[in-house]
Amino acid sequence: MKQQLLKVQNFNVSADGFGAGQGQSLERPFGHADPGQMFAWAGATASWPNRTDPGGSRGIDDYLTRDYSHNIGAEIMGRGKFGPQYGPWQDHEWRGWWGDEPPFHTPVFVLTHHTRPSITLSDTTFHFVDADPGTVLKQARVAAQGKDIRLGGGATTVREFLEADLVDTLHVAVADGVELGSGAKLWDSPDELLDRFHLDVVPSPTGAVRHHLFWRK
Repeated sequence: MKQQLLKVQNFNVSADGFGAGQGQSLERPFGHADPGQMFAWAGATASWPNRTDPGGSRGIDDYLTRDYSHNIGAEIMGRGKFGPQYGPWQDHEWRGWWGDEPPFHTPVFVLTHHTRPSITLSDTTFHFVDADPGTVLKQARVAAQGKDIRLGGGATTVREFLEADLVDTLHVAVADGVELGSGAKLWDSPDELLDRFHLDVVPSPTGAVRHHLFWRK
């Protein structure tokens, strides 16, 4: 049976290693970081799912954008990616940032110390689980039915799975011109991962980011 990979895909960080800024809120899901600046390389591609006009770039940026959903059967995310609330759930009406048509189209496992009943929106079901990374990954592998699993973030969640040595591949887009100074940090340097991963660095044709492509040794 083909190995099910745990993959980090199209994960954006600032030049100083932050995946999001401070002060996350309903109005600012990435805190003081500007997602338009961080994700500009993907939004410019022909395959960007929210594109409303024809055209768009091709090349490596477009390939990585297009590959995002290929062979993905489940996603794991931290609670901060699902919404800005922490502690016991005060509002069960909150169903995530994405409205009635979330972009995942798979089961999604949300890590939280405060569980709640699963919710289904279109073809995405969110499960709220209080468990360690290894246990959650086992659940996601069953749900993925032989396909790969995406580790969606945020940075704290990715770090937890890296520390548990569970990640197989990572694609991190580093925005060299953006420094956040504080927030949710993925790393001090990508060199931290070189004991366990091979690394290729490929510049975006836009010049906005450098794609860091890691795969397990």
